[in-house]
Amino acid sequence: MAHTIVTNVCEGIADCVEACPVACIHPGKGINKKGTNFYWIDYDTCIDCGICLQVCPVNGAIIPEERPNLQRSN
Repeated sequence: MAHTIVTNVCEGIADCVEACPVACIHPGKGINKKGTNFYWIDYDTCIDCGICLQVCPVNGAIIPEERPNLQRSN
């Protein structure tokens, strides 16, 4: 099961992008409800390694389950 970046919690810091070994994290289009850039995880590419969760400095921005209702790509 893939991880999920919660769109409206993400602050666009992007530590997860650099850390991801399979390049499954992509920038979203526009801004979230906080007014910041955000990222999203491609569930088809994610290998569920959890590195993104470990490096993200924003509490609750990444969760260890696949929840498409909490993540948007555009």
